[in-house]
Amino acid sequence: MRCIAYFGDEWPLNRPLQSLYATAIVLSKLLTQIRLLRAASWPAACVAWLLIRRYRPDAVQAEFGFEAVRVMEACAWSGVPMVVHFRGSDASARRRLNRLKQRYARLMSIAAGVIVKSRPMADTLMALGAQSERILISPSGANTDLFYGSAPVDAPPVLLAVGRFVAKKGPLQTIRSFSHVCRELGAREPKLALWMVGDGPLLKPAQALVIALGLQDRVRFFGVQPQMRVAELMREVRGFVQHSLVAPDGDSEGNPVAVMEAQLSGLPVVATRHAGIPDVVLEGESGFLVEEGDEAAMAHAMASLVLRPELAARLGACGRRRIQESFTIAHHLNQITRLIHQVIAANRQQS
Repeated sequence: MRCIAYFGDEWPLNRPLQSLYATAIVLSKLLTQIRLLRAASWPAACVAWLLIRRYRPDAVQAEFGFEAVRVMEACAWSGVPMVVHFRGSDASARRRLNRLKQRYARLMSIAAGVIVKSRPMADTLMALGAQSERILISPSGANTDLFYGSAPVDAPPVLLAVGRFVAKKGPLQTIRSFSHVCRELGAREPKLALWMVGDGPLLKPAQALVIALGLQDRVRFFGVQPQMRVAELMREVRGFVQHSLVAPDGDSEGNPVAVMEAQLSGLPVVATRHAGIPDVVLEGESGFLVEEGDEAAMAHAMASLVLRPELAARLGACGRRRIQESFTIAHHLNQITRLIHQVIAANRQQS
């Protein structure tokens, strides 16, 4: 299968059509900002139609729903089937959903295939008109070449959190939960620590909270790290923690890749019953799940990993097997490939 990619934020001098497409996307964004939503669909759609005329693809795949609405009419005009890949905030944040509700309804009538990360995301789109038989639920998956080799039973009582410092990732809830563990176990576990990887608007509030709770010697901020470094850190810790929850604006996770990467590494996971997380973390088998906002329950689960390294190892081994069997990058790509081939075959039969 040959793939030709165009992006909304690249202007290479040697690819004039790419630059034209990126310019059209900028114009579409400006029209969206002033709420001319129908007009916002035309610039990118016209350029996409030219690209379809030139390359004559068997199918078009659009990444993110808010990008798909900009090019969907080109597929409708040309009769080329469209597959849309929703990833998270594009199918959860109220601001986007309210603004694009009518556009999404139109998109659902055009799209021949819809890829989502979780059942809640699928339910949201079906409420907007997506047909269940056209929906593929497929988490992005973890990289087997990078994530391996964790040994929780031998690791110090260090917990790792990886993700952007934004509301839906719950970094402040994670820190407060960890502070409960420190109050209970700190004297017994001098090496008890929380490592946090990432950046974002809540980083400074998180750092201030650590100071306010007197955790400067136990919480370490690593900033943004490449995947290889994240994989190395996962091989140095006892467990992975993430307090995902619905943000004030309605934004929520799809299915956090870091949770799958941690399990593939062999780490037990402490997380929340949020979005697609329960699909990949089995309660009591590969980790512990708590309700959103329940910091005491999360602290209790963290303490279990700290006090019982053999339990952490058993949970981690189960998680690794589960990800290897169903949630690797290869699984994800194979599922998408099959969907695209099905869409192409169905379109040919109708032609």
